[in-house]
Amino acid sequence: MTNPRLGDWSSFEALHKLQQERLPELLAAAARSPFYRRRGVPATLAEAPLTTKADLRDAYPFGLLAAGREDLATYHESSGSSGAPTASYYTERDWLDLAERFARKWVGIAPADMLLVRTPYALMITGHLAHAAARLRGATVVPADNRTLAMPYSRVVRVLHDLGVTLTWSLPTDTLVWAAAATAAGYRPGADFPALRALFVGGEPVSAARKARISALWGAPVVEEYGATETGTLAGECEHGRMHLWADRAVFEVLDPATGRLAAEGRGQLVVTPLYREAMPLLRYNIEDDVEVSYVDCPCGWSLPTVSVLGRTAFSVGGLTQLGLETLVFELPADLGVLFWRARPAGGRLRVEIEVAERYRTAAVTGLTDAIGRAYGVEADVVGVPPGGLVPHALLTATADVMKPRGLFAEGEDWDKALRYY
Repeated sequence: MTNPRLGDWSSFEALHKLQQERLPELLAAAARSPFYRRRGVPATLAEAPLTTKADLRDAYPFGLLAAGREDLATYHESSGSSGAPTASYYTERDWLDLAERFARKWVGIAPADMLLVRTPYALMITGHLAHAAARLRGATVVPADNRTLAMPYSRVVRVLHDLGVTLTWSLPTDTLVWAAAATAAGYRPGADFPALRALFVGGEPVSAARKARISALWGAPVVEEYGATETGTLAGECEHGRMHLWADRAVFEVLDPATGRLAAEGRGQLVVTPLYREAMPLLRYNIEDDVEVSYVDCPCGWSLPTVSVLGRTAFSVGGLTQLGLETLVFELPADLGVLFWRARPAGGRLRVEIEVAERYRTAAVTGLTDAIGRAYGVEADVVGVPPGGLVPHALLTATADVMKPRGLFAEGEDWDKALRYY
């Protein structure tokens, strides 16, 4: 399927030309924000210093506003997973750009689709982003959220099954919890949800091995998305499994933290300059994610750079990254049933816990221990815990217990919930 709204770029050179044509207007827009007025906007992007997360925090809440308050459509804040939250804001025209980028899925989003949105709404952008993209394409939205007590996993499974949901948007980890919850409810994830045709995932690094496991569990392709609250969607996966940066909508550079040098490709921290941003222009914004960017031809025909997202931090044991360890976990034979794990350094060694049934425990523990040693030369203490040891069974089966605040209760009714939402 042709990628919606994606330009027919015949070459990387044509893409670079588009970026250069757009930059003067972007620099002029940046000059309208108090932050960049104080800093000074250079004549070219190559002369601009980095904009950091610390800059965004210092500019809270509206120091980066380059439009009138009356022109704003939404205000958002990041999750604060790497520090204090940062503020972001968008106009209606910004939102059209955001929605179009998210809708660039190789499987398509169509009016016949029903998209379950299982990421936060609240102040973060992620839920609103998928919602807007689905409505742009005429699809039906099921606003499930994942930060509400009213939507436990048992209800997610019921909705997926009973409504015939065709598309989902969530963290990769959530799709594994759904599979466990579906099994607990007596369903077969790969057989009893025939309408499901793709799972959109983002919000955390995900290895090819984990994507393959999720796809096998549900019998549907897993389509990865990459972005941030401050920027919206930055990259999407093509049908050949490669993540492409939307370089027709932003300029991407790679920062070498050791030297401070910026390059068009290579390994380092991702730096992004959105080309179409009214409310909050950003010049060379350092996302601080470790990535690897390359300009190589892809069978999909998109003349767009590819990116591998490596995450933000590495273990202090042997340089082992989360993505690397995750790959080893999900390369264990699928019939061992290992879906949930956690790890951390302890006394110069790596402690890993995996959830696995007793009959498979020896094979899983031995297999993972050996795999870590071969791949990284790290001494690992791998411990198998019984099912429910990491993801409690009660979490998979609990039903909603939410009520509106009230003061009047029936005789004998539990009134300790007076004036509470839970």
